[in-house]
Amino acid sequence: MSEAISPQNEPYSVNVEKGESYYWCACGRSKNQPFCDGSHNGTSITPVAFTAEKTETAYLCGCKKTASAPFCDGTHAK
Repeated sequence: MSEAISPQNEPYSVNVEKGESYYWCACGRSKNQPFCDGSHNGTSITPVAFTAEKTETAYLCGCKKTASAPFCDGTHAK
């Protein structure tokens, strides 16, 4: 089993559009943070797919330890 890498200790602020699908990097290895670029290949970690419910600024987890993936739940501050 592979362990996620924490690329930063704060959320990523990203603009998402209603109805669009996104793939959040759960492994922390992507060069396109916070989105997946396939760098998880060879690990047991897979990206988290989500569809934006509305057009807004979303705060996606940067520490990869959230219990609310892909969204930040403040775990990085604990």
